[in-house]
Amino acid sequence: MIGAHADSEASGTPAPLRRALSAAILGLATLMAACSGGLHSDAPANQVYVLRASVHPQAQLTRPTASLHVSRPMAGPGLDSDHILLVQSDHRMSYFVASRWPADLPGVVESLAVDTLRTTGAWTTVQDSGGAFSSDYLLQIVIRRFEADYSVSSSAPEIHVVFDCTVGRRTGREVIASFVAEGSSTAAANRLGDVVSAFEDASNKALADIAAHTAQAVQTSQKVETPVPSITR
Repeated sequence: MIGAHADSEASGTPAPLRRALSAAILGLATLMAACSGGLHSDAPANQVYVLRASVHPQAQLTRPTASLHVSRPMAGPGLDSDHILLVQSDHRMSYFVASRWPADLPGVVESLAVDTLRTTGAWTTVQDSGGAFSSDYLLQIVIRRFEADYSVSSSAPEIHVVFDCTVGRRTGREVIASFVAEGSSTAAANRLGDVVSAFEDASNKALADIAAHTAQAVQTSQKVETPVPSITR
């Protein structure tokens, strides 16, 4: 103890301060080592893939008279996420690693459906689930399938998109039609870019089905609501 005290006085720096400085220097060296390589991650960055709705030619001969509200789609089991899903043999469900949609699947499908319906020209307005204005009719979509199917072939998947759809009057919530819209497409190659392109193709086929069936259901409903007056003598 006497020797240590003497050394401290001889150096001009008290022993407790020297120990604190040594600890600080050691901590700084450890932090620098961690930043230079110890905390480096080799995990691949997430890639975000976007789907675009096809533009449908407006071939309406008469002016649209009805407005449509698209409710937020409901997702089947395992589909309510932003994962890009795949199905393998033995009914195994998985997803592509480090890849995702820009939002959860119900949000993606809702955006695609609204964009598709707006381009048809069959409606006075098409509102999404956040729309604040009233509409004449409602469209509810349930996502049953939205997957890359590898169960048949591992070389290139087949994409399956299936929607259960219900159309009804907003007033009274009366259902006027229900139908299934679906589309499929085979990826050109087993690369994620080609798989996403096939997702877009299959989705647009199903969405075109939705647009046609919904417009037809509302037109039929409007004819029933306004029957042609009978001729009386």
